[in-house]
Amino acid sequence: MKTKTFTAIVYKDEDMYVAECPEVGTVDQGETIEEAIANLKEATRLYLEECRVPDVSPRFVTAIEVSYA
Repeated sequence: MKTKTFTAIVYKDEDMYVAECPEVGTVDQGETIEEAIANLKEATRLYLEECRVPDVSPRFVTAIEVSYA
């Protein structure tokens, strides 16, 4: 079994958390952040069983502060 690290972007959309994997294009949701990430892992695993793993490195996600008028 292969293991690869991907990026997970999680945000709240109304009453659910949405989790996205931008390298693969998978998206899933859950009532909690943990559930959304677990669902995304499963969706991504199922996708990768059928499709080739993309040749991309994980992205670094951080927050930035921007001052504007």
